[in-house]
Amino acid sequence: MEYRSLGGTGLRVSALGFGCGNIGGLLIRGSVAERERAVARAIELGINYFDTAASYGDGQSEEHLGRALRALKVSPFVGTKVRVPDVPVSALAGAVARGLEESLRRLGRDRVDLFQLHNHITAERTSESLTVKDVRDVVFPAMARLAEQGKIGFYGITALGETASVLDVIGAGRARTAQVCYNLLNPSAGHPLPPGFPAQDFGRLLERCREQQMGVIVIRVLAAGALSGTETRHPVAAPAVDPIASAADYATDARHARMLSALVDEGHAGSLVEASLRFALAADPVSTVLLGYSSLEQLEYAAACVNKGPLSTAALARLPELWTRLARG
Repeated sequence: MEYRSLGGTGLRVSALGFGCGNIGGLLIRGSVAERERAVARAIELGINYFDTAASYGDGQSEEHLGRALRALKVSPFVGTKVRVPDVPVSALAGAVARGLEESLRRLGRDRVDLFQLHNHITAERTSESLTVKDVRDVVFPAMARLAEQGKIGFYGITALGETASVLDVIGAGRARTAQVCYNLLNPSAGHPLPPGFPAQDFGRLLERCREQQMGVIVIRVLAAGALSGTETRHPVAAPAVDPIASAADYATDARHARMLSALVDEGHAGSLVEASLRFALAADPVSTVLLGYSSLEQLEYAAACVNKGPLSTAALARLPELWTRLARG
């Protein structure tokens, strides 16, 4: 397993991470034995970063991960996230602190290595999002106090919302990590988009993260499974998933994924899944790529793909033409 620097934190994390969310579902809906086998095998494969959140399974992900780690007596890096509820600005800092305490209780830990904001970031505040000012002036100072208390190692953001607002927060230079949506169906965090491309433009934010020495944690690397090219869902996986920053629905994302099959047909990768994982790893600012698993077999396959290294220069050179075709429909 390759290890990469998590920005300027001093931590080195596995190129492949373990996503404990609802999409793959293994850490939420798998049996106790299945969960422990998967976590144990991940550790054997060299995976040392596990990512969860309070909202995954209404806290079940944190509880189940904590139990598995205690049962196995292992202590990898653990990151979790807080989605601040719709409260007045004066109550934001308290909500951040309470969120961490609740997460630590579910995890059965007195500290996490990484604590990240889960809310979207927008110009105007909504019930689901926070503004740049909210994050910069209230949330970050609250997280800094938690770090001073030794309850977290570092703090970061989920880089979703309105692109300009997200870039403003990154430019503030306070957060140490960003969870970035970066995949073959929306490469805009690292590549220019052709005209008409059906995705939100994230404005090359990978480079902005590099400038601020922020660790980049790639999310939605398979577009919630659509980059398998099939609409079939594993029984343990979430039965339905809304796309993030790509097409309007999952079926369209899967159809667009099949338009990239030349990467497989021409021998650049053994499958669209492999191509997707290795594409993300080809970006230098990327620290780790998260994948949510539904089975042990998926974990084994993902590790084998990642161990082949980033996509080749020749494969990357094919992508602009394929993306242009995708933009044309």
